[in-house]
Amino acid sequence: MTNTTTKPILILGGTGKTGRRLAERLTARGIPVRIGSRSATPRFDWEVPASWAPALEDVSAVYISYYPDIAVPGAAEVIAAFARLAVRHGVRRLVLLSGRGEHEAQRAEEMLKASGADWTILRCAWFSQNFSEGFLVEPLLAGEVALPVGPVGEPFVDVDDIADAAEAVLTEPGHVGQLYELTGPRLLSFAGAVAEIAKAAGRDIRFVRISHDEFTTAVASHELPPEIVWLLDELFTQVLDGRNESLTDGVQRVLGRAPKDFFAYATETAATGIWSN
Repeated sequence: MTNTTTKPILILGGTGKTGRRLAERLTARGIPVRIGSRSATPRFDWEVPASWAPALEDVSAVYISYYPDIAVPGAAEVIAAFARLAVRHGVRRLVLLSGRGEHEAQRAEEMLKASGADWTILRCAWFSQNFSEGFLVEPLLAGEVALPVGPVGEPFVDVDDIADAAEAVLTEPGHVGQLYELTGPRLLSFAGAVAEIAKAAGRDIRFVRISHDEFTTAVASHELPPEIVWLLDELFTQVLDGRNESLTDGVQRVLGRAPKDFFAYATETAATGIWSN
């Protein structure tokens, strides 16, 4: 892409798990980036459409990570409106971070395709880093993770693999019109994931399966924003029903290598001390 090196790439959710890592990778290569967030200048806010156009000014491409999550009702319409605006501003190259097995995410994908953009979709499994950069850190530190999910297998994907894939599709030719479904290399239950983290951290951490009602009560006690409460409820009671119990070759297709295994993630992350009391 000839204009990528001169015009900045707008990274929406640029302070989040994938956006932050993508920004680091592009910056290290000397590719200018513009962070799209409520704390950035110009400010970008999904809930304030008037903030979108200034952020799109003179950019070459956009990485779209929707806040709080693409699974939230109404996300598809907002992404569709943003994509149309981007195309009208002459920004055709759009890369969407999507989610597996989520109705609203798949609606957003279809709307992106219909926008007239040169699109690429990264449809991702559950992030491994949700265990170290999210609400699960606290229970892991406490020694007990209680979730309303059974022995269903999840192909946890490493956020570094997502960032590497995003970097590749934004800077290399041949990815327009492609949907890459990104998973890790094996299926692992949440109980299994907690056990691997415990092993890596050298600690005794239990996994307990709880009821939906118990989970709802526990989440409510944390005073989280309503949209996050809804999201957690949706993910743990709807999406984790076995629909994503399959592996894909998306990481291999984009990067030409195997995806990072969950235990490698757990070992590296445990070394930082985040799960140690």
